Amino acid sequence: MRWLRGVLPPVIVGLAAILAWQVTVTAGRIAPFILPAPSAIWRELVEQRQNVWEAALASGENALIGLIGGAVAGILAAMAASRFTALGEVSLPFAAVLNALPIIALAPILNNMFESTSSIPRRLVAGIIVFFPVFINTLRGLREVNPIHRELMHTYAASGWTFAAKVRLPGSLPYVFTGLRQASSLAVIAAVVAEYFGGLQTGLGSRITSAASFTAYPRAWAFVVGACLLGLTFYLSTLLLERLAMPYKTRLIS
Repeated sequence: MRWLRGVLPPVIVGLAAILAWQVTVTAGRIAPFILPAPSAIWRELVEQRQNVWEAALASGENALIGLIGGAVAGILAAMAASRFTALGEVSLPFAAVLNALPIIALAPILNNMFESTSSIPRRLVAGIIVFFPVFINTLRGLREVNPIHRELMHTYAASGWTFAAKVRLPGSLPYVFTGLRQASSLAVIAAVVAEYFGGLQTGLGSRITSAASFTAYPRAWAFVVGACLLGLTFYLSTLLLERLAMPYKTRLIS
């Protein structure tokens, strides 16, 4: 019943917000191009469910590849930065620069570097956006080592990489998954937004812009709902992976 107490309040609040949205749009006679009613969005979502599903698969593939690539790069970079002090000092400003890059500026540049039918630019955008939260959180976890563990490995004359593999990385798993939880949603956002700037017209972002350009605003919102569900799927999958990787954390919490 504990999970029910955690899930029920946000569900009730969400349903209340949707009801208030419906009443406000209907009673206020708000035009669909300003804000469609949830009922109209739902009808379009049902009618376009196959298109939404196919577009979500296309965007999800780009987001997943970008998430995996960016996460692996972030973890490896964090391990190297924690091992070499000079590299750590240089990598932090570099990571901050990557984090400051706006998607709307990065996506068009990458699209011009590759063919119009290539999905590489979108995956690169997602990977770059993912890199920063994974790198920063992993580096923080790698640097927070119990002094007793450090002294014990020093007694065993363990090498730097052995110390990182046996102590630093396992101890940093909570921080790694904190970064992955943040990155999972960011990967979907980056992949969808990157689709606004050309390339293959198979993803959610291109479908949103296409529907909006034809003033089919409820349909555009239906694809927005698909993007929201895709981001939620990524986030919940990351939570499940965290449970599987750290079952002891669940036992400690319960």
